This record gives sequence, C-alpha cells and structure tokens, in this order.
Amino acid sequence: MAEVKIEDRMRTAMRRRGLSYRTEDNYVSWYKRYVIYHGRIHPAELGEAGVEKFLNYLAGEMNVAPGTQNQAFSALLFLYRDVLKMELVGVNSRRAKTKKKLPVVLSKDEVRDLFKGCRDGIPSLMIRLLYGCGLRVSEGLRLRVKDVDFGNDCIWVRDGKGGKDRCLSMPANLRGELERQVGRARLQYEEDVATYGESRVYVDKALDRKSGGKYSRSWEWFWVFPTALRGVDPRDGEDKRHHLLEGAVSKWLKGAVAKAGIEKRVTAHVLRHSFATHLLQAGVDLRSIQQLLGHENLKTTEVYTHVLQAMTGRVQSPLDDL
Repeated sequence: MAEVKIEDRMRTAMRRRGLSYRTEDNYVSWYKRYVIYHGRIHPAELGEAGVEKFLNYLAGEMNVAPGTQNQAFSALLFLYRDVLKMELVGVNSRRAKTKKKLPVVLSKDEVRDLFKGCRDGIPSLMIRLLYGCGLRVSEGLRLRVKDVDFGNDCIWVRDGKGGKDRCLSMPANLRGELERQVGRARLQYEEDVATYGESRVYVDKALDRKSGGKYSRSWEWFWVFPTALRGVDPRDGEDKRHHLLEGAVSKWLKGAVAKAGIEKRVTAHVLRHSFATHLLQAGVDLRSIQQLLGHENLKTTEVYTHVLQAMTGRVQSPLDDL
C-alpha cells in the first residue's frame, strides 16, 4: 500500500480537529515552503534544527513580521507534533515577540464619507453591514439565509472565530436592502435548480451527512452573498456555489476610500474597530461590546478604551493650558 503524502496527512489531521479551511491552506503552504527551503529533505530528517534554521531565515533574511513567523512556527509545530508524532523541545523560546499596536479607527464623519464613496448594490450593503454589525469580513461573506432573522431583527454569526456563535441586532436601515439581497440570492438558487437539477453549497461534511445531504442542497443553507459562477470545492472536488471572496470586498473598500479621500489605511477590519469604538463612545459597556465582537478575553476589547481616550480628549495635553 502506497504511503499517504504528508500534505494529505496534515489535511486529514486538521479536519479531524475542526480547523478552518483557511488555516488548513496556510499550514500546508508553510509545510511546502519549509521542505523547499531545505531542498525537499523529508521533515522527519530535519527535526528541531531544521525548524530553527527556517525560522531564522524568515526573521533574518526575509525580514517577515513576528506574526508571520509565529504562523509559520504554529504550522511546523502541528506538522511535527500531530502528523509526524515528533516533539520539538524548547517550543516557547521560538515564539517571536509581537508588537502591541492600537487599531486604526475611522471617525463617524469618515464612515459617512466612506459610505458615500461605495458603489451601489452589494458593495455598499456589504461595507455597511460589516460596520453596522462589527463583523469580521469572513463572517459577513459566510452569512446563510437562515442566519438573517427578519422575524426577530437579528443576524446570527455561526461558527465564528474560535467556533463560537453569537447573535447581533440587525441595523434597521439595512433591513430593506438585506431583504432585497436575499431575494436576489433566491433567484440564483432557483436558477441552479433549473440548470443543474439542484443547488449545492458547502456544509460541514459530518453535519450534511446527518441530514442525508439535504442541508447542502436546501434554500435555508444557501449563501446570502453567492458568487455569480459555480466552482469546484477543493475539499471534495464537487461543483458548488461559493460565497463572494474577500478580495472583492477589499477592492470595493479600496475604491470607496479613494473616492472619499480618506488618508488612512482602511481594511475591512478597520470597520470592525470603528464599530467597537463608536459603541464605547456612545456609552455601551465594555462587556457588551466584548460579546458583540465575539472576543474570548476582555483584555482584547480593552484596547478600544485607549483609542477612545485620545479621541475624546479625556487626557488633556498641558499645551492646551498655556
């Protein structure tokens, strides 16, 4: 019997642990870069010295950020511990020290200008949804029809970061546009049924199996923001309808920022930072904001208090007293 490739063993191990597909792709990519750097020597022969040399290369020659170094190390740690069953000694000493940075936050006027610069339709709806609910971009893109609860004016985030679910209030001024978007998604779903005999979207394999394959074919599990074209699902090689990709949101946001004349580096995550800071500014307590954002630790949420202090002038400069 032929030996299973290390890449396949890694993917199987990650799926068994329920890691996201993005993590799966990132870890496999780092494994490939690692073996290519070492001249395609089997990683079991490289061991701890090979990991050390590769991380030094990333930090010294490639000058990658500490966060990137740590991602590479996490991938290699998974490779050795969970796939090759080899222990790396002194693991913590190889973690790069990351810098503590304050988030970029838009003022309310800048948010309004950004919205004015958005293209009409899905681009405008998506960008306002990310800000209005404080969503991570992946959470907004992965919304399914069943997650937009018009009856209770709620938006459900399922299986967010850390595998957590949370419930958010639906912004009242987005309700109409969300209803129209769900209507457009319905037309896409019905077109799939008419053209292919069924509509297919990704659903966790174990969950879909329990439903007899119904979930991946049902309207309730269809994407709110589906792509125009179907594509092959890399997990199982089947033809399915995917949701819009993050690259599209980045492109829309870049155009809106340029049109609004905002001189800040604005990413989709900046909208989430702005949502949290503006809530804090409005008097919402930190614990509630933590729950809305889905943060595991309150300390992660506390960073917005530092930004707010500067924005409100709570700590006044002595220069203003002269």
